[in-house]
Amino acid sequence: MEIRSLAGTGHEKIYASFSRAFADYEMQLDSGQLAAMLRRRGFDPELSFAAFDGEDIVAFTLNGTGSFGGLPTAYDTGTGTVGEYRGRGLATAIFEYSIPYLRGMGIRQYLLEVLQHNAKAVSVYRNLGFEVTREFNYFRQENGAVMNLSQEKGREFTLRPIDPADPGEVAGFRDFRPSWQNSAEAVRRAADDFVGLGAFRGEVLAGYCIFEPATGDITQLAVDRRYRRQGAGSLMLAEIMRLNSCDGIKVINTETTCLSITGFLESVNILPSGRQFEMVRRI
Repeated sequence: MEIRSLAGTGHEKIYASFSRAFADYEMQLDSGQLAAMLRRRGFDPELSFAAFDGEDIVAFTLNGTGSFGGLPTAYDTGTGTVGEYRGRGLATAIFEYSIPYLRGMGIRQYLLEVLQHNAKAVSVYRNLGFEVTREFNYFRQENGAVMNLSQEKGREFTLRPIDPADPGEVAGFRDFRPSWQNSAEAVRRAADDFVGLGAFRGEVLAGYCIFEPATGDITQLAVDRRYRRQGAGSLMLAEIMRLNSCDGIKVINTETTCLSITGFLESVNILPSGRQFEMVRRI
């Protein structure tokens, strides 16, 4: 077997390996969905690497590149190993092989998220020098199970479309920094996939959300502290549910310490499904 870059490797070949590696997972992506995910997360084939057995990709790490926390960053968009090749340490070998190339291109840190219940993966990452920086909740719910959203309190607000790639001065609305896949940079990479909504009180932007109708993913949702508990969030969520073309709704990577978003989602029966660690290693 040989480890090498994925530069020049076609999407369909990557997708075929991705499908084999994640064949036993509950959630499956088709080719278009994988392409959209990679675009949003900044996939860089030249700085992504795979183990090849002949011409077959049998293990891979698909890296995104960009900036995070002010530092040039590589982000693990997807690491997988085809079933019959597991247990050989290929993921670790690929990661270690990649470090000189990442460092040579000016990357200064490596960022990933891992399910907390995946104890084996967490242990591997700790042994590679990763440290936990944050803990995230993720939420999922079927459309029909989301509670009816009363819009009575929100009558003083009006909804208007906003540019998801440039929603305005909204950073002060947030209680935590968005994760890599929910960042402004990620949204700009795939702006055509998103809908932006603003809740206005007169001409003042009181809250906003950025939403991906094809996947049911609420990427960002925040209300100015001056206007919370007045119905702006419920008004936006009701419109999100109307526009959603997926059979469920999801909110990925909210900080576990952010009780405001947790309480709001739980109040409409969008419930936590699990937790992730955000982990970083300086390189």
